[in-house]
Amino acid sequence: MDISDEQFDQLISRAMDELPQGYIKGLDNVAIVYADDPDEHQRKKAHLRENSLLFGLYEGIPLTRRGAGYTFVLPDKITIFKNPILAVVHTPDQLFEQVKRTLWHEIAHFYGLDHDRIHHLENGHGQ
Repeated sequence: MDISDEQFDQLISRAMDELPQGYIKGLDNVAIVYADDPDEHQRKKAHLRENSLLFGLYEGIPLTRRGAGYTFVLPDKITIFKNPILAVVHTPDQLFEQVKRTLWHEIAHFYGLDHDRIHHLENGHGQ
């Protein structure tokens, strides 16, 4: 499957529109971007093994770890990686669902959720 950068950007925007808007409106000072693949710094930050895929990455300080002195900082960043996602999907619907799931996952990190809690919620185990 092949998709232009513009089409991929539109998928991210559509996914943002479909996620619960209460979570989206709380994303103050967060840049959401995309890249073809993670760079070396991002791969190290995510502790990726040689053949591992990274669909998205949250870089910043989660809300739950911010103190009173958290001011005048650069925006946090969520990056969605196009090529790793394209490597695992086969249809346009699967592509959109993976982009949406990845975006939700990275936004959850912004709100302070760890991987265990995210996976628990993704598996339909409620709050």
